This record gives sequence, structure tokens and C-alpha cells, in this order.
Amino acid sequence: MFIETRFCGPDGSGNGGYVAGLLAGHVAADTVTVTLRLPPPLATPLSVTREDERGHSVRLWHGELLVAEALAGAIVVPPVPPVPYEAALEAAEKFRTIENHPFSRCFVCGPEHGDGLRLEPGAVGEGLVASPWTAAEAAPELVWAALDCPGGWAFDPAGRPAVLGTMTAQVADLPAPGERCVVMGLARSREGRKLHAATAAYGADGRLLGRAEQIWIEIDPDRFRS
Repeated sequence: MFIETRFCGPDGSGNGGYVAGLLAGHVAADTVTVTLRLPPPLATPLSVTREDERGHSVRLWHGELLVAEALAGAIVVPPVPPVPYEAALEAAEKFRTIENHPFSRCFVCGPEHGDGLRLEPGAVGEGLVASPWTAAEAAPELVWAALDCPGGWAFDPAGRPAVLGTMTAQVADLPAPGERCVVMGLARSREGRKLHAATAAYGADGRLLGRAEQIWIEIDPDRFRS
């Protein structure tokens, strides 16, 4: 497996949702739980090992270092309901007022990434964010990526940065190129440094493209970059 530099998250590492989606493609299940153990390295050959005969468990390695694990998973709560596309556009205007983006070159939500998804999750309720997303490409790992950052933004990571730790996701459909989509993020609960979130993505016709449950970990950004 190889993570191109385009698909970055925090500086020097891969976007968690995108990497999780790539690894999930090696698991024989429609719902997959991915746990990130280390920041995924960019532009580096990585190896994937199959851990059981049914293909329900795989691991991602950088040499002898365990980067991530993926298992067949399950989602038990209903998906976060959508808001109209126009409401997501209004929410994005609130996102643009944020001056202190913790990871400004993130492939999914970084304002300084010139070729990313450019999601702008803004508040539409208490602990609830929405972002418009015009899909330029269609692939399961890109839906995983879109489902990533809105969960973190539901907790205002500009004030308290966090990185994705665990993500359980299910991709139901792919958007058509150029389709106007809406991605939702919901802050569910906080447990110390662990933040529990849920996300969902919807197509222009309201169909569910994918949904996810997540655990985010609050971090010291300077220590993370080191």
C-alpha cells in the first residue's frame, strides 16, 4: 500500500480517513473498524498482512512498525440526519471565519491544500456541523476521507486539536463526479482526551453515501509534529 503525498492529514502523515478507507478495502466486510496506531507515513511503501483466513482482519505495517489495524465491524446507531444543501453552504461560511486551523494542509478540510476535498464543516446546531461537498472523483476511500474530518470539527479542533484514533465506517454508494453532496458531523460524547463522534454523507437526491462512528484523541500539536 502506498499513500501519495496528496492525501496528507497532519503535516507529514496521511489523512486518517483516507488511509483507513484504503486499508478497509482489504477486509472482506461492508462495515470495517480501523484503528490507527501510528501517523501513517507518506510516499513510503507499506505492507498489508492478512490476519485470519476469512479476510476479516488485516494489519498495515511500515517495516516492523504497526501503523493500523482493520477488522470487520458494525454500526448500531442511526446515521446523522442531513440538512439541505443550502444550509450546508451557509454553514461553510462560518467555517471560513476560523483563523487557527490545526492542520491547514489536510487533504479533506485544509484551506491550504490546493487539490483536496475542501470540506468546510460549519455549525448547524449544538455539536452538529455540516459541509457541502462537490465530489470530483468517486472511490470508496474518498467517501471514507469525506467522513473523517467533520467528526473532529464537531468538537472545535481549532481550539483543542485532535487526531483520528478509530473509525468504523460503511460506504453504501459513491457520488457521481460533480454531484453536490452534504457531509454531517455530530459530537456524541467526551471521555477525557477521547472524543466520540458520528458522521454521514448524503448525495444530491438524499441517498446515504456512507456513515461512520469515530474516536478522536486530543493531542499537543507540537509533540505530534515532532
